[in-house]
Amino acid sequence: MIKTDKPLKSPLDKRGLDKFPEQQQKSPGIQEKIVPVPDSGEDVWIGSGRLKGRKALVTGGDSGIGRAIAIAYAREGAQVAINFLPGEDRDADTLTALLEKEGHKLHLLPGDIRDEETARRIVRDASEAMNGIDILVLNAGIQKAHKELKDITTEQLTDTFTVNVFAPFWMVQEAESILPEGASIIFTSSTEFFKPAEKLTEYAASKYAVVGLSRALAKELINKGIRVNTVCPGSTWTPLEISGGLLEEDIPSHGSGSLMNRAAQPYEIAGIYVFLASEEASFATCETYGISGGMETV
Repeated sequence: MIKTDKPLKSPLDKRGLDKFPEQQQKSPGIQEKIVPVPDSGEDVWIGSGRLKGRKALVTGGDSGIGRAIAIAYAREGAQVAINFLPGEDRDADTLTALLEKEGHKLHLLPGDIRDEETARRIVRDASEAMNGIDILVLNAGIQKAHKELKDITTEQLTDTFTVNVFAPFWMVQEAESILPEGASIIFTSSTEFFKPAEKLTEYAASKYAVVGLSRALAKELINKGIRVNTVCPGSTWTPLEISGGLLEEDIPSHGSGSLMNRAAQPYEIAGIYVFLASEEASFATCETYGISGGMETV
């Protein structure tokens, strides 16, 4: 549940995202160094016990949408473990401090999931730390914009598909014997699935593959009582954009292609992940949920 300072708030309110100055960071980006700093719900999300007693592993959980998911899940009563790249320790540490003040323990599992054994180990370590997993959020991703098609290297193509497609598959494969009946797996795809951008060719292709993978796994795992769904966020203000996900000159107009003429704050995306993890979504599987500010209709 999100608190607001008024009973209703216009969706056209910029949520503090009135202007994006051109900026770039070396990947992986650090959230607190972005201008303006993304809002992952630190002061906004109020828990109501919707995930009490649950055990969640969130990849890419240190910043952006993943951070917002981790905050929401913890405040909704779940134990939470997050995976992140070792270079993202600063964001992971600030998230740990925030949640510890509120009485929540955050399990930190750094590691580069481009390595298959690391990806599989993270699942095992999360299960050991929490004595099980029943929510698996496969949110970590690579996005790198290009000016011309020839700029896409084989290394970039391989990295993008390894992180966005192969690693989630390895992690589901490892988690299959751990997840109980009633568990929920949630993939993060993108609006690139249904409206690919010309400067994000291999990223769009990988996110299209994510939806196919998620739906195929949903059909395979439903007989074990495991639900699998996909979320397709639109333009959201996160470290992904300023660490190569967008060309620097495109940053000021980020999100302007939606009906709301703005990007989302990460906390605005987290609610659908809470819903899909909860019993409220007990009849939802093999579904693809867009949350884009109307981007797909423009």
